[in-house]
Amino acid sequence: MRNLRWEAEAARQYQDALAYIGALNPAAAESLESDIANKLALLPRFPELGRKGRVRRTRELVVHPNYVVIYTVRRTNIDVIRFLHARQQYP
Repeated sequence: MRNLRWEAEAARQYQDALAYIGALNPAAAESLESDIANKLALLPRFPELGRKGRVRRTRELVVHPNYVVIYTVRRTNIDVIRFLHARQQYP
């Protein structure tokens, strides 16, 4: 089974989103964090769960109606490379 690894930029984007939501509604931030964790926990067993990415060799997993995780599948790891709000332009 592969390991889930966060690149620094993706981890920062994720923490920033949780902090922003948490400042407005702490309970919503906790719920969002739990929902995202549950979806990401599936990736090591099902790395093809997300759709084919718009950038070559990436995949995109909608972890919440407002958030998308961009990741790459490697031999031993799944690397989360971006955590984006659905309205952000990507790539």
